[in-house]
Parts: sequence; structure tokens; C-alpha cells
Amino acid sequence: MIVVDTNILVYRWLPSARTADVEALIQRDPEWAAPLLWRSEFRNVLAGYIRAGRLSPADAERATRHAAGCLLGGEHALADHAVLDLVARTRCTAYDCEYAALAKSLGTCLVTEDKALLTALPKVCRSLSDMAHRS
Repeated sequence: MIVVDTNILVYRWLPSARTADVEALIQRDPEWAAPLLWRSEFRNVLAGYIRAGRLSPADAERATRHAAGCLLGGEHALADHAVLDLVARTRCTAYDCEYAALAKSLGTCLVTEDKALLTALPKVCRSLSDMAHRS
């Protein structure tokens, strides 16, 4: 099991230059988890796609259903102290720290492309490229 952030979910369910890396990641580890926050962040990304005319509301709903299905049983609420401890130790946002705190609590890693997280928490966070192409 791995924790994935919203960008990884976006790369999975909306075509992008990173889709091949995400497919490789799925082959490596198909069991994904995320904090409940992912839903709001995912909707916010979809809002940008809808407003830019790149996605219809129906397609956005479909992508949300697919992403939720991918995380079935893998959505988690976190204790405040777990998130705030990381906030106090880093310069990362509380939103980003939710993903890292979940990875720590599950004893796994967070797959992210967030440079601040990768730099601040290298023992918990791994880049998509590293995880997708590890041997």
C-alpha cells in the first residue's frame, strides 16, 4: 500500500504526460490510500479543467467516481496532532502534511511530485518517477 496525493490521482484519471508513470506505479503497487482531503482537492483541480473548457461536468463526475473507486477502503481521517506535528517540523502546508502524516501512520510512503514535501520529508515521500521506475 502507498499513499498518493491529489496530483497522482489527477495524473491517473485525466490524460497527461505523466499517465505512463502512473500506470507503472499501479503495476508496482495497486493499493492506494489518501486522506479524506483528496476529494476537495480533486474537485478543485476538476473545477479548473471545467472552467478552461477541457472537461465537461459529466466527465469530471466520472473521473471523481473512478478515483473514489480506486481509493475504496483507502480513505482515512487523521488525528490533528499527527498533521500539526509535521506542520511544526516543516514549512509545508497543513494540506500537504495530511498526506505525509497518513503515510507515516500507515507505515508506508507518500508518492508525490510536491518538491517541498520531497525535500522536507525524504524518509516518508517518494517521487512518482522514482517509484514508477524502481527496479
